[in-house]
Amino acid sequence: MDNPDDNIFTKLPDLPQTGIDDLDIEVDQARQSFDRAAAEYDQHTWLQQEIGSRLLERLEVLNPQPQVIVDMGCGTGLHSLELKKRYPKAEVIGIDFSNEMLGVARQRNRWHRKVKYLQADMAVTNLADASVDMIFSNFSLQWVTDLRQLFNEWRRILKPGGLLLFSTLGPETLTELRSAWAEVDGDTHVNPFVDIKGIGDTLLACGFDETVADAEMVTLTYSSVHLLMRELKGMGAHNVNRQRRHTLTGVSRIRKMCQAYTEFCLPDGRFPASWEVIYATAWQPDDGQPIRSGEGEEASFSVAHLLSNRRPKK
Repeated sequence: MDNPDDNIFTKLPDLPQTGIDDLDIEVDQARQSFDRAAAEYDQHTWLQQEIGSRLLERLEVLNPQPQVIVDMGCGTGLHSLELKKRYPKAEVIGIDFSNEMLGVARQRNRWHRKVKYLQADMAVTNLADASVDMIFSNFSLQWVTDLRQLFNEWRRILKPGGLLLFSTLGPETLTELRSAWAEVDGDTHVNPFVDIKGIGDTLLACGFDETVADAEMVTLTYSSVHLLMRELKGMGAHNVNRQRRHTLTGVSRIRKMCQAYTEFCLPDGRFPASWEVIYATAWQPDDGQPIRSGEGEEASFSVAHLLSNRRPKK
């Protein structure tokens, strides 16, 4: 494992949970799903790659000048390398909770060692306070159980004036699949997603400035429902909701779901799958702006800020 510079990383205790449970998912199960999918992941993630490219395009308008960039939930490292190409003088760090995904990223990065990689929870990064100029995250927030803890962590590590830029999935994602399974049983078969209002409200509650969020619907089509299910498995998008059925799904129930899915069949015989993509940008405010939690508000100042304002002794 690459060891990033000591001035960027520091050992920190685990942050406490804040009580917001946005996504009732089993994180260990999600990590295992991505570990299993890592070797062939890039073959099944056209959508993630396309949305990541659209996210990168937004940097042309935002025009940040970062020295330290973190790719949160970097997966196999495709966008980490793109960030390094866009900002060749910047230090780029990729963080992911899947060791197998990071293995693929390091292999892709093996010749030039342009990007440093770290296995960590995005909400407990071990990065130093106010050490990052820009956080980029593509299709990763849906695997976080506590958005407020995550955004508070990102506020902690961003420098004043730092940029947060991410994409994630909204609740209208895979509505066809959700509806088809509802015809079979009352179990949870599709992971839940936080809506755009919940994301925006949480960013504001955590004290970010100039928060902007927008969404678009993207529809992919498949020749069969089985192909859609295979693609979902290939991208590591297993159902890891705690309320899911914990037994094997029988062939008869899958057949019933596929039959129910025919309601959405298009005139050309293909089957649609809708994805609600949410984009958001926000800026780290100046030192002293509060981070809000269930216990009240806590203002934070960087060490550099405190030293610069300390009066010399007489």
